[in-house]
Amino acid sequence: MKTILNVIWLVLSGFWLFLAYLAAGALLCITIIGIPFGIAAFRIGVYALWPFGYTTVERRDAGAPSCVGNVLWLVLAGWWLALGHIATGLVLCVTIIGIPFGIANFKLIPVSLFPLGRDIVPTDEPFATR
Repeated sequence: MKTILNVIWLVLSGFWLFLAYLAAGALLCITIIGIPFGIAAFRIGVYALWPFGYTTVERRDAGAPSCVGNVLWLVLAGWWLALGHIATGLVLCVTIIGIPFGIANFKLIPVSLFPLGRDIVPTDEPFATR
C-alpha cells in the first residue's frame, strides 16, 4: 500500500518538493559554512520524495549545535520550504482523494522547519537503536 501511496505522492507533489529541496541544498552548499545545511536539505528532499513508510525521530545525541543550526536553517531555507508544504497541502486538500496527501504535506512542515537533530527511519522501527 505504501508503494501505491508513494507513486501517487510522487506525481502529485513529491517531485516538485524534491526539486525545491534540491535547489535549497545546492544554494546552501555554495559556502563551506552552508554545507551541513545543504546535506540536511538533500536528506529531507529524499524523504519528501518518498515519505510513506518512513518517519522522523529525534536524535538523543543532538545538542546545542543542532539547536543553533536549526535557527539558522529556519532563517535561510526552512521558512520558504515550509511555505511550499503549506501551499501544496492546501491545494491537495481541495479534493477528497488528495486529503491524505495534504495531511502528509502538513506532517512534513516541522521537519522542513527544524531538520537538524532528527533521523529518518522506516515506520516499522522508529525506536530501534542504531
